[in-house]
Amino acid sequence: MELRDEKYSFPVEDHQLIYQGKVFDFVTDSVRLHRDEEVVQRDYLSHPGAVAIAAVRPVAGADSSSREISDWEILLVRQYRHPVRAFLWEIPAGLLDHQGEDRLGAAKRELWEEANLTAENWKVLVDFFTSPGSSSEHLRVYLARKVSSASGKCFEASEEERDMITAWFSLEQARDALLAGKIHNPSAMAAILSVIESLRKGWRGLRDVDVPFAPDPLEENR
Repeated sequence: MELRDEKYSFPVEDHQLIYQGKVFDFVTDSVRLHRDEEVVQRDYLSHPGAVAIAAVRPVAGADSSSREISDWEILLVRQYRHPVRAFLWEIPAGLLDHQGEDRLGAAKRELWEEANLTAENWKVLVDFFTSPGSSSEHLRVYLARKVSSASGKCFEASEEERDMITAWFSLEQARDALLAGKIHNPSAMAAILSVIESLRKGWRGLRDVDVPFAPDPLEENR
C-alpha cells in the first residue's frame, strides 16, 4: 500500500452556510458515510487557504554549502494571536486573497509585506492541513533562499502586524526552542524541522514550485 493521502468525498446531501465571516465561513454538511446508517452532521470552517515562508540564510561568515544547522538561520516573526491570547513566534505567512490565487505569488507578497524581503530561490518545503477535523484550511510552506532586502517603499502594516517583530535565529536555537515547548505555531514547527532535514540532504529532493498541492482542496473550485 502506498503511503499517500487520497482525495475523496463521501456524498454530501445537504450543505448550509451558518455564518459568513471576513476571513472564513462556518458551514455544516450532512454526509452519507454508510448506506445503512443515518447521515451525519459535520460542522467546520470553510477556509480559503494560506501560504507560509521558511526564509533561511547562512550565518555571517558561514559557507553556503555547509550542512551544519549552526551555520544557518531562519527568519521568525513575533505576532499577537487573539484566539489564544499570546504573542507567537511564527514564520511569515498569509491568506490566499481569493480562491485559486497563485500560491507562489502569494508567498512572495507575504515575504515582502511582513519582512521586506525578496528571494531568488524558491522550493516547496511542506504541505499540510492545519486542522483537518474542523477546518478546510490548507497551507503550503515554501523554502526561500538567497534572500535580500526589497527595493522601494516598505509595506505599511496595520492592526496586529503593525507591532510585529522580525528576527533571525539559528536553526539550532529554533529547534531547541521547539523541543522545549517554547514555540507553538504549527507552520513554524513544520518549517523548522523540515528545513533541518532538507539541509542535512543538501537541499536535494525538494519539490519545484509548480508541483500541485495534493490532495488539493482548490481543485474542485477551479
